Amino acid sequence: MYSRFYKRLIDIVASTVVGVAAAPLILSIAVVSRIMLGSPVLFKQTRAGWRGRPFALYKFRTMRNLFDKNGDPLPDEERLTRYGELLRSSSVDELPEIINVLKGEMSLVGPRPLLMQYLPRYTIRQTQRHEVKPGITGWAQVMGRNKLAWDERLELDVWYVENESFLLDARILLLTILRVVMRTGIHQPGHATMEEFRGSGPREKH
Repeated sequence: MYSRFYKRLIDIVASTVVGVAAAPLILSIAVVSRIMLGSPVLFKQTRAGWRGRPFALYKFRTMRNLFDKNGDPLPDEERLTRYGELLRSSSVDELPEIINVLKGEMSLVGPRPLLMQYLPRYTIRQTQRHEVKPGITGWAQVMGRNKLAWDERLELDVWYVENESFLLDARILLLTILRVVMRTGIHQPGHATMEEFRGSGPREKH
């Protein structure tokens, strides 16, 4: 009952309140981003949502559009600016995802939405992470975020799906505030962002 009805109601009310309260901040970031990084201000990317269905994820852009001589994007660490790193470390780059929540594509709490190309790489157990809507924050984020290895992160996502409840969501939201203030787990060691997930083994694995 909570997952099917009350959670959606909470998402709508909470994201509306946050959106209105944060409107001046969102507008300020948009203006500064336009000056610092140029256009577009928003980063839009197709991610896998509920049951693996694709949707367009919105975030504030944190990287410059820099390419090599072949027209391929330069490595993340070369395109990520100090300003972009500040947005990521404070997690305010995630604010546009409120749009995704209001559209019903995401929830405030749930497994983070990942790339569509990862879908065939999951084990059968790992695919269970898509049995709930993806979230702006989640159990894996408060348990280590990008410092976790992929297998650990995905297992925490499945654990959340198996234990989803109002109290767990409330705990995750409170821990998220703490993690944002402390700015922990932002980067995976040796990487500017999370390294690509290449699979955990045979899909028959449970």
